[in-house]
Amino acid sequence: MNNGNVFQQLIAATFPVGGYQMHWLELIGILIGAASAYLGMKRWVWAWPVGILANVMLFFVYLGALFGADERIPLFGQAGRQIFFIVTSLYGWWRWNESKRARGVDNAGPAITPRWATSRERIGIVVGWLIGTVIVHQAFVALSSWPAQWWFYWCDAWIFVGSVLATYSMARGWNEFWLCWIAVDLIGVPLLWHSEYYATAVLYGVYGLLVLYGFFVWLRASRAEAPDALETRELDPVA
Repeated sequence: MNNGNVFQQLIAATFPVGGYQMHWLELIGILIGAASAYLGMKRWVWAWPVGILANVMLFFVYLGALFGADERIPLFGQAGRQIFFIVTSLYGWWRWNESKRARGVDNAGPAITPRWATSRERIGIVVGWLIGTVIVHQAFVALSSWPAQWWFYWCDAWIFVGSVLATYSMARGWNEFWLCWIAVDLIGVPLLWHSEYYATAVLYGVYGLLVLYGFFVWLRASRAEAPDALETRELDPVA
């Protein structure tokens, strides 16, 4: 798999870990993604551009087979969600910058004050996740020519829709976004392992611990900064 053009070689580059060949691009992309999650936990605007960099790298990792650079099953849902991540991240990047300006926060301060979603917003997340999973599942089945067990595309669709909703919820500053990521990882880690993306599966398992910790960090912040949250919602009627 090391023959081919420079682009293919970048995707196919590996190093041995025991009996497994770990892909450099996969490892670096996941680590940069974890850095983005840490910056998000700190509520720093840099979480968004760093996350976009990881999304671009992982897009090519999950579709490596289509470029003749990987023998593993291509994960169309995982790759597709990277595109939606980029779009949603551009929105989050803009929204967090606007929030900082509205609150008069300096560059070193957190961009937003987290809060719980309203009941209406929570219903929107749940309904959107369920309906979106059904629609995306049908799209994956129709577009893919790769043989897979019946549950495979259901899992891939769940991960795809949940990841987009989690990223959007992060942009809105909702505490629930961490819980969305946990629900995604509960399905995503076993699916990645089954698809032989072992490095990503292990790293996402570790990433899940960071997500759990980040949830409690945001929860404490939402309680400590509650008066500020009310002020922000008055400044931003769509919050």
